Amino acid sequence: MDSAFETDPELLEKVINLAKRRGFTFQSAEIYGGFRSTYDYGPLGVNMLRNVKAAWWRDMVQLRQDVVGIDAAILGPPAVWAASGHLETFTDPLVDCRTCKERFREDKIDGVCPNCGSTQFTEARAFNLMFKTQAGPVEGEGATAYLRPETAQGMFTNFNNVLFTTRKKPPFGVAQVGKSFRNEITPQNFVFRTREFEQMEMEYFVPPAEADEWYRYWIDVRYNWYLGLGIPSDKLRLHEHATEDLSHYSRGTTDVEFAYPWGWDELEGVANRGDYDLTQHSNASGTKLEYFDQTANERYTPYVIEPAAGATRAMMAFLLAAYHEDVVEGETRTVLRLDWRLAPYQVAVLPLSKKPELEGVSQEVLSLLQPHFACDYDVTQSIGRRYRRQDEVGTPYCITVDFDSLEDRAVTVRDRDTTLQVRVPIAHLLAALRERTNQN
Repeated sequence: MDSAFETDPELLEKVINLAKRRGFTFQSAEIYGGFRSTYDYGPLGVNMLRNVKAAWWRDMVQLRQDVVGIDAAILGPPAVWAASGHLETFTDPLVDCRTCKERFREDKIDGVCPNCGSTQFTEARAFNLMFKTQAGPVEGEGATAYLRPETAQGMFTNFNNVLFTTRKKPPFGVAQVGKSFRNEITPQNFVFRTREFEQMEMEYFVPPAEADEWYRYWIDVRYNWYLGLGIPSDKLRLHEHATEDLSHYSRGTTDVEFAYPWGWDELEGVANRGDYDLTQHSNASGTKLEYFDQTANERYTPYVIEPAAGATRAMMAFLLAAYHEDVVEGETRTVLRLDWRLAPYQVAVLPLSKKPELEGVSQEVLSLLQPHFACDYDVTQSIGRRYRRQDEVGTPYCITVDFDSLEDRAVTVRDRDTTLQVRVPIAHLLAALRERTNQN
């Protein structure tokens, strides 16, 4: 594992503290004592989470001709989850410590209670992870419904609808970003494992004979996506599941793993689901979910390759990878070296003083940049303190408007990572920032 993780075991706590202090995440319902394993995303967190999802959507849908998107419902009838296997197999082995009465997943504790050290547990029993509710106005009279534990099933049940409306033919994909819910027994490690989370999933429908080729293709694409957004290669690895560890639907699964402070753990999974899902829903619903290849005069059930990532988990990995401490001008600073596409603010406009004449030019600069970048505007405390605040939340560029700006119509652009400062005419500022972010 990367040495930074070995020499800084407090990294997770540092990132959690920064996230709370700077408005990335808050404990949900904190004024009421909080609600376990639920988090609200603050002003900076909501920006970054939107940026993570936008970067995924851009690369997975917008820049491709073979992938389209949908947004399926969160609530679903039992028939969907019976067909998918979730009602029968989506379970964890649950045990209770006889000494302290805490509850754990049996496969995560190695026979010793993490809370009190006891080795005395109840017999394991299956615990289904889905949230169950009632759909209807009168309690007890409505139909049973479930909150979806994954976004995938809506893409399978809409296979014919997408096929008919888009006229796509395999290989093609259906992508979705949305909330999922799992009643985890032991939520842990900040937003890594929570009961409410957001997923970024894509189901790629392929001819059966091409499944292995596309499986390997999507493993490479997804691994390189994280590299391209700034996670170093020594903090990523691929882990292919052994046959005996595969899910019931999987013909092959490979995880993209990240070097979290507690060790290597899953960041994203890529699975070859075979024809399991379409076959199951076809048999259960009585509706054929097939593709007819007119050229070959052949009808077949496509195989599915599924890259499945967590948006919130990905955001956490980007924060951990970006966190650095260094020394600038004799002072220790905290800096998030986030890719500009993920940073909550990409540009901060900083007038040197609150004098009206400077604020007037600063507002002009802000109006120039806001249509193109997520911008912050900060006028409080010294310019050095403001630089440190922006470094800590990952803002790549600070624009300082000073009294010389009134005369030369130029501003100072400061780079977060190098701390170098250059003077740029306001008339050329937008072009200069676009060049720095490779938008030309």
